[in-house]
Amino acid sequence: MDESGIRKRKESQNGSTDLTKDNKEVVKAIALQKDVGLLSGICLIVGTMIGSGIFISPKSVLLYSGAVGPCLLIWTACGVLSTLGALCYAELGTMITKSGGEYPYLMEAFGSIVAYLYSWTTIMVLKPSSFAIMTLSFAEYASTPFYPGCSPPLIVTKCLAAAAILVITFINCLSVKLASYVQNFFTAAKLLIILVIVGAGIVLLAQGKTENFSNTFDGTATSFGAIGLAFYNGLWAYDGWNQLNFITEELKNPFRNLPLAIVIGIPLVTVCYVLVSVAYFTVMTTTELLLSPAVAVTFGDRVLYPASWIVPLFVVFSTFGSANGSCFTAGRLVYASGREGHMVKILSYINVKRYTPAPALIFNGVLAIFYTIPADINTLINYFSFAQWFFYGLTALALIVMRFTRKDLDRPVKIPVVLAGIMVLVSCYLVLAPIIDKPELAYLYCTIFIFSGLILYYPFVYRKVNWGRKIMRPITMHLQLLMDVAPPEKTD
Repeated sequence: MDESGIRKRKESQNGSTDLTKDNKEVVKAIALQKDVGLLSGICLIVGTMIGSGIFISPKSVLLYSGAVGPCLLIWTACGVLSTLGALCYAELGTMITKSGGEYPYLMEAFGSIVAYLYSWTTIMVLKPSSFAIMTLSFAEYASTPFYPGCSPPLIVTKCLAAAAILVITFINCLSVKLASYVQNFFTAAKLLIILVIVGAGIVLLAQGKTENFSNTFDGTATSFGAIGLAFYNGLWAYDGWNQLNFITEELKNPFRNLPLAIVIGIPLVTVCYVLVSVAYFTVMTTTELLLSPAVAVTFGDRVLYPASWIVPLFVVFSTFGSANGSCFTAGRLVYASGREGHMVKILSYINVKRYTPAPALIFNGVLAIFYTIPADINTLINYFSFAQWFFYGLTALALIVMRFTRKDLDRPVKIPVVLAGIMVLVSCYLVLAPIIDKPELAYLYCTIFIFSGLILYYPFVYRKVNWGRKIMRPITMHLQLLMDVAPPEKTD
């Protein structure tokens, strides 16, 4: 069913066979709306970055770095790297104002094949696995109070994670504004609990509890790969600095709000992460922190009793809000890829009443549920970081390439090209260091999966085989009727 089919359906609903002016306007309005302002943009960045990472990753970063001093330095360095990366994306996002994150930039700089491999890997693995990790963290914290003294059963956390995925996907399909309100609320909640934790840490430091900060560099890890893994886990907690680039088409005045949200949001997150880590170390030794099943909950039990219950409650809010932001942006990548013909067209369709990319959101949610079934959080983090930083580096390289190949494009924001060069070098290190230090088959599987997308690219994207279209045509028609969606209108 195409656009004319949508019109006919609307006419029949109105009891008329004539195409009225109102109906024309309804059809023309089928597009993503510019509903995201500066505050919502900041909340999307902050709310997606501050998820489970600051409540789980301090343990992982400490494990690989070996001591308090390098752990805090790595947290700070990760914030600086995230800021550099986001500045590169600010130039790209104001130069090419299309949604989809790295996808349109890779398309412009390197062509269809590279953009397709990015969308294939990110849509099929990276985004849904990230969504799954966040909801699994949410489920772990939400269920922990009901199982004192032991870890929650795996089946409980996985079922709860799947339920969270369904709820978040439904919210995002229902309304863009509702999803933004949810994001703003949970961002405020997580900033509140961070303020409580940091405030408690400052009070303890003022009382002289500084013994854990003596000899802070004893036991520092010197392994090339261990430092890389420490950065992996730290940067996992910072992941989300590029989220606003996924919704550029829905951002009000992107030339102003995109770079401004980045400049405000990411330094705020960096300060929060470092101060929260300092607060943890005022209460727990390195051994105690590594043995804690839930670092933030342990902190609350020791410092905030009898009001310690507020910590797991707000951590649940934090992880839920981060998962909501991940779902919001992932749907836009699926939508953009479907629009360009790199995924089936139905994934680029928009609900004619609610103006949300419902098929794309549902597709991402279904894949995320599948990833919760075998999911191990640490394995997924390493797998995710290896592939993701490969594409981050490729995107920074795209900025450098387009300085020479696309000099005609307007650049409202223009950063020193050396920053993009630093991002490329850092990305190369983060991709290669763990492989060189400790080769594992998982990295080979990841590489094979990335390039396996070419098997589908040649017949369905490049050749556009007729039998594929014949199979998809009735499926698309029935899904359109079921979800009440239509192709997006082209806008200037």
